[in-house]
Amino acid sequence: VMPKPIKIVEADPERKSFTYNSWHFSTIERRYHERGLCNYLPMTYRSQATFYRKYLEVDVACIAVTPMDKHGFFNLSLTNSSTKAIIDKAKTVILEVNKHLPWACGGYGELVHISEVDVVVEGPHEPLAVLSPVEPTEADKKIAEMVCEHIMDGSVIQLGIGAMPNLVGKMIAESDVKDLGMHTEMLCDAYLDMYRAGKLTNRRKSIDRGKGVWSFGLGSKDLYDWVDRNPGLASYPVEYTNSPWVMAQHDRLIAINSCIEVDLYGQVNAESVGTRHISGTGGQLDFITGALMAKEGKAFVCMSSTYADRRTGEVKSRIVPVLPPGSTVTDPRSQAMYIVTEWGMVNLAGRSTWERAEMLISIAHPDFREDLIRHAEKMNIWRRTNKIG
Repeated sequence: VMPKPIKIVEADPERKSFTYNSWHFSTIERRYHERGLCNYLPMTYRSQATFYRKYLEVDVACIAVTPMDKHGFFNLSLTNSSTKAIIDKAKTVILEVNKHLPWACGGYGELVHISEVDVVVEGPHEPLAVLSPVEPTEADKKIAEMVCEHIMDGSVIQLGIGAMPNLVGKMIAESDVKDLGMHTEMLCDAYLDMYRAGKLTNRRKSIDRGKGVWSFGLGSKDLYDWVDRNPGLASYPVEYTNSPWVMAQHDRLIAINSCIEVDLYGQVNAESVGTRHISGTGGQLDFITGALMAKEGKAFVCMSSTYADRRTGEVKSRIVPVLPPGSTVTDPRSQAMYIVTEWGMVNLAGRSTWERAEMLISIAHPDFREDLIRHAEKMNIWRRTNKIG
């Protein structure tokens, strides 16, 4: 999705009257940030509602909703998230009605009553933004195949954003596994693929049995049609979907996410390139924590082993000795579990620093392994008994 330019930001390039902040950057927000027109607000996604309730003032909340039903309720549709907390905190609540938005069943937190609202506006009823599928690379395919080997009957699946997690979902749809569950922050088309293939039943979940749980949705028109008044899907606030204590009640919780780079200590950066901000913390750490707590839970952080520098064209390793200055630690080394590249998969949980160095170098691109070993020696996390093979 390429969001439209935000007119009020464009109209005030010196930021004399308007300051734009974002919890999670999109393409347009990255461009604004590079121009000094947008700031990032750091947070883990599960804490967003808490931030609004305890620390942030909201003068006006303007929220897109479905048309009102006969009982006086509007539906938050594809964005349960922390929206109700924002509405509860706002001094003035404005709802913009869009007839194209699907009606999402709860869960809870998906409804706004007319008595809570100050102004209702009939918008232009613009068609909903759709997320175009990203063509997976050969590396994505190899990674997805390795991850799929760990998915068993009755697993409860969380998929992050990106080509590779969606590819895992498509491969699951073509596999022999059955009776899978869904507990995720983001509802994407991969879940629809699994449902249509008869794999996603939610009937073996420990909690929310029979319901696919989600907090916000982004995908195709088919996905939005699937959401509309579907009692098999349950929309919840993000403080529920992303609570590790809720997730931990699910046996066989499988969290699948991607990242930008990992250092030899197992620190994961999923949101910046040095000081250049790319996205946001989101819920990755929430789900890694939940998977670590869950019985038979597993968390996978996936990446291609290399990338081409967008400015120089130079091929660089995504496994690095240490994260570059200014890089964000999205997942601390203390929470590291499975790291996956097209060269293999390693589980860092409970491993020492020298063991981690050996394991991570073993899944780095071969062209960079010797250099990584030299750095590991200087960092005193390489032993003469270490082996790469």
